[in-house]
Amino acid sequence: MSRPNEPWRLPVADPATVRRAGLALIKADWRSMAVVVLLAGLAAVAGLGGPWLLGRIVTRVETGIATTSAVDQLALGVLVCAIAQLVLTRFALSHSHRFGERALARLREEVVDRSLALPARVVEQVSTGDLMTRSTMDVGTVATTLRNAVPDVFIAAMQLLFIFAAVFVLHPLLGLWALVGMPFVLLVTRWYLARARTAYLAEGEAASEVAEIVAVTAEGARTVEAFGLRRRRVLDADRAVDRAYGAVRRTLHLRTVLFPVTEFAHSLPLAVTLLVGGYAYLDGSIALGVVVTGSLYMWQLVDPLDRVLMWMEQLQRSGAAFARIKGIGMVAGEQRSGLPAPTDDRIEVRAVHYSYVDGNDVLTDVDLTVRPGERLALVGPSGAGKTTLGKLLSGADTPRTGSVAVGGVPVADLAAADALGNRIVLVTQEHHVFIGSLRDNLTMAAPEADDDRLLDALAVVGADWVKDLPDGLDTQVGSGGEELDPAQAQQLSLARVELADPHTLILDEATSLLDPTTARDAERAMAAVRADRTVIAIAHRLQTAHDADRVAVVESGRIVELGSHDELVAAGGPYAALWRSWHGRGDTVDEGRAG
Repeated sequence: MSRPNEPWRLPVADPATVRRAGLALIKADWRSMAVVVLLAGLAAVAGLGGPWLLGRIVTRVETGIATTSAVDQLALGVLVCAIAQLVLTRFALSHSHRFGERALARLREEVVDRSLALPARVVEQVSTGDLMTRSTMDVGTVATTLRNAVPDVFIAAMQLLFIFAAVFVLHPLLGLWALVGMPFVLLVTRWYLARARTAYLAEGEAASEVAEIVAVTAEGARTVEAFGLRRRRVLDADRAVDRAYGAVRRTLHLRTVLFPVTEFAHSLPLAVTLLVGGYAYLDGSIALGVVVTGSLYMWQLVDPLDRVLMWMEQLQRSGAAFARIKGIGMVAGEQRSGLPAPTDDRIEVRAVHYSYVDGNDVLTDVDLTVRPGERLALVGPSGAGKTTLGKLLSGADTPRTGSVAVGGVPVADLAAADALGNRIVLVTQEHHVFIGSLRDNLTMAAPEADDDRLLDALAVVGADWVKDLPDGLDTQVGSGGEELDPAQAQQLSLARVELADPHTLILDEATSLLDPTTARDAERAMAAVRADRTVIAIAHRLQTAHDADRVAVVESGRIVELGSHDELVAAGGPYAALWRSWHGRGDTVDEGRAG
């Protein structure tokens, strides 16, 4: 739980949800799991053959009926069983590892999808370190389990099951004594599991806190130095590290109890089998070969039990990590399917209220209709709620109350179900260049586009610089590759928009961070992209509003005026004041209109 004045932390999935999610991973690739079960079972059966054949050799020697050829044949059988177990185990592990990698790939994709689907208000409030550790460290922990722990533990569990069954079949008395260590195992395991989930979740939360402290301090290093906050940040980091150290010590204490007890418990059956079997042999109630075979089976228990023990801590750690990962989806919500198709591209905003912090609405009772093909400008002072309204219109977030729909279907539902398609695209001030080739950066918007279409999209936005790249569309861009300047990065972003071919384009002051020359070039590129599309422009340059079909004036989270440029200037209200202020003229409306 977060302490006062700390960032909000994502929830953690309950054990039932984790179990369902784990079963879903198996069901998604059940054929591979069936192959693993079959191979692991065959390997376990093959492993039982060697001790049984050795027992036959001892019995034959004891009774005096052993011949050299018979012993050689039985010894050859032992060798064949060992080789068969080795080969079958190898293939079982191979198939299990491949199953784990496929499950991990699905899990990674889910983490990315769920992280991107987080509502904007959650992203604003959530601890950076919490989200970072869940998507990196926790996924890495689960990856280790899927790649190594699950295959090893599963095959070891199959071997244990078959060995115990074989001992009972061999002789019921030996089978009962083989279970002598189980009460110790059950008691210490129950004690461990009752505490492990809470302890490992606390360890993960403590690691998130350390990551948050480091990330925030590094990001605000200049501010820390400027205001002399260095000592305070060091003390905060020390306290976070102390809490993480305490959490690690608690999980270590659990292991120091679990490991010694289970080591004793799985060594005990071998000693008891030798002792009881020896007395039974002297009594004549059990053959020496049976005692040897049973003892070898008990000896075979050591390796799989050791492997289960070795990975038990990893499984608990992974279970806690998996619960934290699934917690992301609890906020993002499940993707919706079966939504009706929008009847048209009309966007309707009705009675919308929105807040980043409970009790403090940044949008209040907003109503707006955006007609297909219209050019609408959103203007108003900084902090009025224009960008927030743009996010709601794009489906990036949902209102606290009210609705935002396109063609009668909630925009956010379409976006969450990945059914929004190319209807609405939001272009912001940030223009990211992904590491990879220029082609990779473009085809993410249109995976089926060929090179001619990619080049046409670049030409539309005036990206003539592509002709000078050393490898054309195959040129590596981004960090470690060809560095693109801000204008080129924005042209690349706009080329993606052109390829996505949205019906509605939302521009959130997309050129405000560029210098005047670059901004003019970018404006020309955007003019080409805006053609024949519905455009909602969040503008701070009122020339954009002047050219729009309608202007919506946003003040204090409300739309206070709505109309054409000429209508609003003539009305002499807030927009007219903005227009005169922008032109530096305060005398007459006509002068403002003439400007």
